[in-house]
Amino acid sequence: MKKHVLVVEDDAHIRLGLCDALRSEGYEVTDCSAGSEVLSMFKQRKPDIVVLDIMLPGKSGYDLCREIRATKSRVPILMLSAKSQEVDKVVGLELGADDYVTKPFSLRELLARVQALLRRADFAMEPAGEVPDSLSFGKVRIESKALRGTRGKEKFELTPRELKVLAMLHRENGNAVSRDRILNEVWGVEYYGTTRTLDQLVVKLRQKIEDEPAEPKHLLTVHGLGYRLDV
Repeated sequence: MKKHVLVVEDDAHIRLGLCDALRSEGYEVTDCSAGSEVLSMFKQRKPDIVVLDIMLPGKSGYDLCREIRATKSRVPILMLSAKSQEVDKVVGLELGADDYVTKPFSLRELLARVQALLRRADFAMEPAGEVPDSLSFGKVRIESKALRGTRGKEKFELTPRELKVLAMLHRENGNAVSRDRILNEVWGVEYYGTTRTLDQLVVKLRQKIEDEPAEPKHLLTVHGLGYRLDV
């Protein structure tokens, strides 16, 4: 079944280009130019993702993002804006947007971001795995219920999220796991921050489980995708 994209953009030239590009990639597309029409259209069409401009006649993209989230919908929202200040991006993300693209942008980048958000939403539908009572790999032994572990003779403590990330990667048995999937399973689909949070957690984990954190042998980066745990 085709994924359905709702494009909200008042600039006719940009809106036409977006819709044409999305349709050429196989998406079903509904477009809208006025903020006052978006919420009713959203409820009626039930899109899989919303591409939402911030500067709109009637209502701003910020207002619409807030209203969409008020319906309890977790549909991905990709915001578009000519504003490039960090504070503008933060406001959008805090209101519930999943990603933010600044104009001018390339259609290739936007299509890639749409695809990534839809993939992440699909991963969020997968059931989360259970954390086993214990984990072990190399010299590392972890007691899950106690949130503590050892690396040889060295002892360390774990946070619940650090444990969940390790357990998920351990369950995948050496397979690469995307950042989006880890974020959705560990932080939850309601999380709207960036992957930097996960990357920082991985840095801290390596300091605990690796003999040489700068040259890890277990918790490895898979460039362009995410991480894997070599056990």
